[in-house]
Amino acid sequence: IKAPWKTIGPPKVQVPNPKDFLQKHSKEPKLPQSKKVKPGVPKLSDHPLMGIQSSKNFISTNAANVIMGVPKKPLPACVDRRQGDKYVLETSGLVPKYLKKKDYGITPKYVTRRNEEVKRAQEEYDAYVKETLRQKAMKRLSDEDRDSLLEGLKKNWEDVHHQFQSLSVEIDTLPKKLHKERLEAEMKQLEHDIQTIEKHRIIYIANK
Repeated sequence: IKAPWKTIGPPKVQVPNPKDFLQKHSKEPKLPQSKKVKPGVPKLSDHPLMGIQSSKNFISTNAANVIMGVPKKPLPACVDRRQGDKYVLETSGLVPKYLKKKDYGITPKYVTRRNEEVKRAQEEYDAYVKETLRQKAMKRLSDEDRDSLLEGLKKNWEDVHHQFQSLSVEIDTLPKKLHKERLEAEMKQLEHDIQTIEKHRIIYIANK
């Protein structure tokens, strides 16, 4: 009796066939072949449609469309060098697009801060004016008193102007010269007061 571990020679196994090698895409799932529907053969009784005509003049229509049409505006473009390639400027990245920014439409912080400072300064100024008016016991001049004051100043100016026109042509003495200078000074002061009142609608008067 021979022991199994003392068997000499190659093991008796089935040798693979050299033609059954692994091919490319052999393990991928195969889809069913699509069935192509071929058009049917026309019958002898089928006749093509003939004699169909259109009254439209395509030449005149095309010419009218070209004449009346709005020419297409060329897109802004850029060129990298003299004889280089041409790129559309909008998508080149050279033009900033503010609409796509995250903070588009939002008021900048420095503008908000400046508006707050202006508002705070205005409130402080209003408070200062109120306190000053309270300390000096000033009152606002009404519109009727303002108009009456303005009419009185204009009437005084007319009176002084009439006196100025009544002066003699020759100013040969010192009193005449001094009188002329006094009238000119009064007219100048009245004109200044009239312009000041006309310029400022709100007028405050200190109580005595």
